[in-house]
Amino acid sequence: MSYIIGILIGLVLGAIAAAIYFSRVATSVLNRARADAKKITETSAREAQTNAKEIELAAKEQQQKIRVQLDQEIAGTRLELKQLEQRLGNREDTLDRKLDTLTVKERQLDDQERQLTTREKNVAANEKALGEVLQEQRDRLLNITNLSVDQAKSLLLQRLEDEYRGECGELIRKMTEQAQEEAREKSREIIVQAIQRYAADQTAEHTVSSVSIPNDEMKGRVIGREGRNIRAFEKATGVDVIIDDTPGVVIVSCFDPVRRQVAKLSLEKLVADGRIHPARIEELVAATNKEMEEELLRLGKQAAQDAQLPNLPRPIIPMLGRLAFRTSYGQNVLKHSLEVAYLTQVMADELGLDGTIARRAGLLHDIGKAMDHEQEGGHPQIGMEFLRRFNESEAVLNACLAHHGDVPPTTPYTPLVMAADAISASRPGARRESLERYIKRLQELEELATGFNGVRQAYAIQAGREVRVIVDARSVDDKISAKIARDIAQKIQRDLTYPGEIKVTLIREVRTVEYAR
Repeated sequence: MSYIIGILIGLVLGAIAAAIYFSRVATSVLNRARADAKKITETSAREAQTNAKEIELAAKEQQQKIRVQLDQEIAGTRLELKQLEQRLGNREDTLDRKLDTLTVKERQLDDQERQLTTREKNVAANEKALGEVLQEQRDRLLNITNLSVDQAKSLLLQRLEDEYRGECGELIRKMTEQAQEEAREKSREIIVQAIQRYAADQTAEHTVSSVSIPNDEMKGRVIGREGRNIRAFEKATGVDVIIDDTPGVVIVSCFDPVRRQVAKLSLEKLVADGRIHPARIEELVAATNKEMEEELLRLGKQAAQDAQLPNLPRPIIPMLGRLAFRTSYGQNVLKHSLEVAYLTQVMADELGLDGTIARRAGLLHDIGKAMDHEQEGGHPQIGMEFLRRFNESEAVLNACLAHHGDVPPTTPYTPLVMAADAISASRPGARRESLERYIKRLQELEELATGFNGVRQAYAIQAGREVRVIVDARSVDDKISAKIARDIAQKIQRDLTYPGEIKVTLIREVRTVEYAR
C-alpha cells in the first residue's frame, strides 16, 4: 500500500515537474516568437519606409521630366511666336519704308509741280520784260545807228552766224557721215543676210537652283541630327544650302554654276534614295562629280561637232561644256557662242575671208566665262591667256581679247565677232534685265532729259530705246531745239550705260487758240 502511495506521489511530483518544464518551454517559445514578430514588424516597417521613399523619388523624377518637357514645349512655342513676331515686324518695317518712300516721292512731285508753276510764271514775266527790252533796244538802236530795219536785221544775222558757226561745223560733219553711210551699206547688207540665213531657237534660259522636297520630314533628314548632314553636304559640294519656311523647296546657292549643278543633282539623288548620312553624301557627291565631268566633255564635243571644229585641243572641250551651265542676262553662253560662230562664218564667207578661222574665233570668244568665277580679271583677258597656252592663232586670240572693244582689233575677224556678238545678244528675246534695273534705267533716262533748261516733259518709250522730249515753245525756238537734242544725246552717251542705241526725239509744239463769238 505504501508502495502504491509512493508511486502515486512520484507520479504527481513528475507531473508537476513536467508541467513546470513544459510551462517554461512554452514561455521560451512564446518569447522567441514575440521577438521574431517584433523583428519582422521592424523589418517590414523599414522596407515600407524604403519603398515609400523610392516611390516618392520616382514621382519627383517623373514630375521633373514632365516639367522639363513642358518647359521645352513652352520655349519652342515662345521661339515660334518670337520668330512670327519678328517676321511681322520686318513686314511692318518694309511697309513703313515703302510708305515713307511714297510720301517722299509725293512731296518731290508736289515740289516739282510748284517749281514748274513758278518757272512758268517767271518765264512769262521774263518773256514780257524781254519783249519790252527788245522793243526799247530796237528803238534805241535805230535812233543811234540811223540804220533801217533791214540793215539792223542783216547785222543781227551776221552776229548769229558767228555764234552758230560751231553748229554749222557739226552740220557739215553730219553731212559727211551721211555720205559715208553709202560705204557702210554693203556691210549692213552682209549683216542682214547673215541674220536672215540663221534661224536659231530662242536662247534665253532661267537658271534654277532649287530642289523639290516631298515633305518637311525629308527636310529634317537633309539637315540631320544637329545639322551634321547639311554640314557634310556643304563641305563635300562647296555650296550653301538654304532651308527656310518655304514648303517643298530647298535652295542651292553657289557662284560656280557647275558646282551648283553637281550639288543639285546630288541632293536630288539623296532625296530619291532616302539614305542620308555623311558617308552616303560623300559617295553620291563623288559619283556625281564623275558624271558631271563626263557630261561636260560630252557637251563640249557636241559643241565642237556642231561648229565643225573637230581639231580643238582636249583641255578646251570641257571648258566649252562649262559654258552650257553659264548664262548672261538669261542667255545660255554656249548657245550664244555657237550662234556667234555661225554668224561670223557667214559674214566672213561674204567678205572672202577664211570661214573656218571665223567660226573658231566666234565659238571661243567667250571661253573666259567658264573660268572668270575662279580667276581675277575680265573674261576677255582670262580667255585669251587660256587659249594662248594652246598656240591658238592671232585671229582667235585678238577676237577673244577685243570683242568688247577694250583693245583695238588687229585682224579683220575681230570686227566680225563683235558684230555677231551684238546681233546674238541684242535680238528680241535673247537677253533680259531684271524689273528693278529696267525701271531704274528708264527713270535715269527721263531724269537726265528733264534736267535741261526749256524741257517740260520727257518720256522713255520702246523699252528705253527712245526718249521723247517736249520743250516749251515759248522759251525754245527751232535752232535751240536742235542744240538741246544734241546735248541730251551726248549726255546720255557720256553718263549712262545701255545696250544698243537710244534715239532722242525732241518735240516743239506751238498751239494757237482763238474763239469766235
